[in-house]
Amino acid sequence: MKKILIIEDDQSIANLQRDYLELSGYSVTMVNSGSAGLKTLKETDFELIILDIMLPDIDGFEVLKKVREHDDIPVLLVSARAEEIYKINGLGLGADDYITKPFSSGELVARVGAHLKKFQRMKERFGKGNEGSTIQIRGLEVQKEARRVFVNGNEVVLAQKEFDLLLFLLQNANRVFGKEELFERIWGLDAMSDSSTVTVHIARIREKIEETPSKPQYIGTVWGSGYRFIV
Repeated sequence: MKKILIIEDDQSIANLQRDYLELSGYSVTMVNSGSAGLKTLKETDFELIILDIMLPDIDGFEVLKKVREHDDIPVLLVSARAEEIYKINGLGLGADDYITKPFSSGELVARVGAHLKKFQRMKERFGKGNEGSTIQIRGLEVQKEARRVFVNGNEVVLAQKEFDLLLFLLQNANRVFGKEELFERIWGLDAMSDSSTVTVHIARIREKIEETPSKPQYIGTVWGSGYRFIV
């Protein structure tokens, strides 16, 4: 039975979410504050988190930041705020979905199921047990140890940093990374250095692996936040 944590301060909404999820076969734990949610996460393992943004102590964005420091399980943000900036911030911090209130319980259950299945597929495809293997997704094949890349069976040649950048995004599929963080991770330099080189490298990679670089199917741009590998 998959375990789900609901972090929601509106008890009536939390109860409704719990009832529908339990009817669908999930085990549900509810807490009503961000601090209680973080404490519960330290004590129990969960497969998915449903996280309200507007919480009475620590807001949902701060909770999400702390979760992403040590865990990559699916996090579904829920909020009454429909403004695009909230969605951009949430997805940029690593949320897997953003659901605007009010929403139907049936929609919530459907999204929970979809994200759990997607996460399971990602674990099987990119899990730590496959660190020495070839990674294949759609028409892209990356041979990690040989440092070779194939698109629809045809080899493309990537420069060293291009390969490192592609592999990092691939191994962290669906996570959004800002240019500064990518620059620090790949080049090993602080964020005060010139991170525009990331933009240049992304463009070069797209030219080599994307059928239509202006409409990428592998490395997507999350406007205002950064880049992510699309699964």
